[in-house]
Amino acid sequence: MVYDCYVAFCHPLRYPILMNHRVCLLLVSSSWFLGSVDGFILTPITTNFLFGRSREIHHFFCEVPAVMKLSCSDTSLYETLMYLCCVLMILISVTVISGSYFFILLTIHRMNSAEGQKKTFATCSSHMMVVILFHGAAIYTYMLPTSYHNPEKDMIVSVFYTILTPVVNPLIYSLRNKDVTRALKKLLNVGSVLQETMK
Repeated sequence: MVYDCYVAFCHPLRYPILMNHRVCLLLVSSSWFLGSVDGFILTPITTNFLFGRSREIHHFFCEVPAVMKLSCSDTSLYETLMYLCCVLMILISVTVISGSYFFILLTIHRMNSAEGQKKTFATCSSHMMVVILFHGAAIYTYMLPTSYHNPEKDMIVSVFYTILTPVVNPLIYSLRNKDVTRALKKLLNVGSVLQETMK
């Protein structure tokens, strides 16, 4: 998304060349590949630890940090490696996104049209909301020391990046579409009229 925004705002005339079908496939496949490599490295190591404390995971799903709390083995080296891996992935992602948005903001600042600035900023701000929701939860889960964690907080935070972000993502992007916004306003007006008539 951020590469698409960067090319669209900073190099609009070269957009068809810089954002073609091949580039899209490369971006998607590299994202899937790196995410899969991370899972394929961590999962087999996790399954080799001894588990004897409890069979109940205090989480919505079988996530590595929640499973590690049940292990009887010494997991300190593994947790350090997992921490470094997650920090590296999050920092690379945040650095690329922040760098791209820095150049986008410079481009917005140089625009002469106030309307163009407003439209560009609205487009970028919706993406930034999703990025902040997702990365904020990931930073809490994978980068903060265990002393900051407890099962209740962990479950609440996991709702952000497993349920809330994917649900809000299409909603945020579709609200930029005038037809969707108009239809939503119409739906809300019908709802308020129905409430008034029921009173």
